[in-house]
Amino acid sequence: MSGVTQKSIGTSEDGMRLDRWFHLHFPQVSHGQLQKFLRKGQVRVDGGRSKASRRLISGQEVRIPPLPEQTAQDRPRQPKRLTERDVEFIRSLVLHRDKNFIAINKPSGLSVQGGTGQERHVDGLLEGLKFELEERPKLVHRLDRDTSGVLMLARSRQAATLMGQMLKKRDTSKLYWAVAMGTPRPAQGQIELALAKRKGRAGEKMQVCYEDEEEGQFALTKYFVLQSAAQRFSFVALTPVTGRTHQLRVHMNEIGFPIVGDGKYGGADAHPGGEISRKLHLHARSFSFTHPDKGKLLTIRAELPDHMQKSFDLLGFDGLDKDNPFM
Repeated sequence: MSGVTQKSIGTSEDGMRLDRWFHLHFPQVSHGQLQKFLRKGQVRVDGGRSKASRRLISGQEVRIPPLPEQTAQDRPRQPKRLTERDVEFIRSLVLHRDKNFIAINKPSGLSVQGGTGQERHVDGLLEGLKFELEERPKLVHRLDRDTSGVLMLARSRQAATLMGQMLKKRDTSKLYWAVAMGTPRPAQGQIELALAKRKGRAGEKMQVCYEDEEEGQFALTKYFVLQSAAQRFSFVALTPVTGRTHQLRVHMNEIGFPIVGDGKYGGADAHPGGEISRKLHLHARSFSFTHPDKGKLLTIRAELPDHMQKSFDLLGFDGLDKDNPFM
């Protein structure tokens, strides 16, 4: 057991909740133990009692009571050391970089975070995007493994908090491009269908919930048909007003126009064959937000992945000069 100590809040920790800060530095202390320390006033901020949800400020002092020593199991796992090839790869994806944010063009097939059988993922490569800073960037939103396009990263906790607030308040604009089977009518509209996560023989999937099912979460997607190829395929712009898992894929399939390559939800109907790739044809084309430093709208765009560009060429679709139809 160590004695009473004081620990300062670093600039990179500004805005972090006290409980998250505490568990980051002292993972051997359970949530229940921390709550007990707080109730008894053994953990204090600048000499005063505090709640676990308190947002910390750079320079504040946290009183740390005697704690059990960390074991090897308690210590946070060190990130895997990246090879020069890893660093070169992740940096080749960078679309935008400033002191607050980095945006990358995530390839289709690369997971954002690790999972079963996923040894290489964006989260594991973030050390390669530190550049001149000491801390690695932080994920602020997600893309499906098979969805390509703009993925935003925050370069500090303050920037991550700010982007999180913008996403929560829907002060950002996300534009997706997709190739769909068939051509939706009307050519412009919205899909409002609640979604819930369900487990089945094929694994975990999102499913539409109707009025008599209470567990569904509200989900709203806007769509705009930009071009059509003989009514068999369409180039569709999509924007998720809400951000549910697999929302765009489930919504498009539910109205009868699955996204090409989406066998998980569209089944065999989503694989037309021929020269059209079996990969998912869903791409996060752009991400727009008002930059906190310049106070101006910043739009970051990502070029299509090779398999989608090939399909565009085959079908006669032209993504050039297609501004966001939802703005």
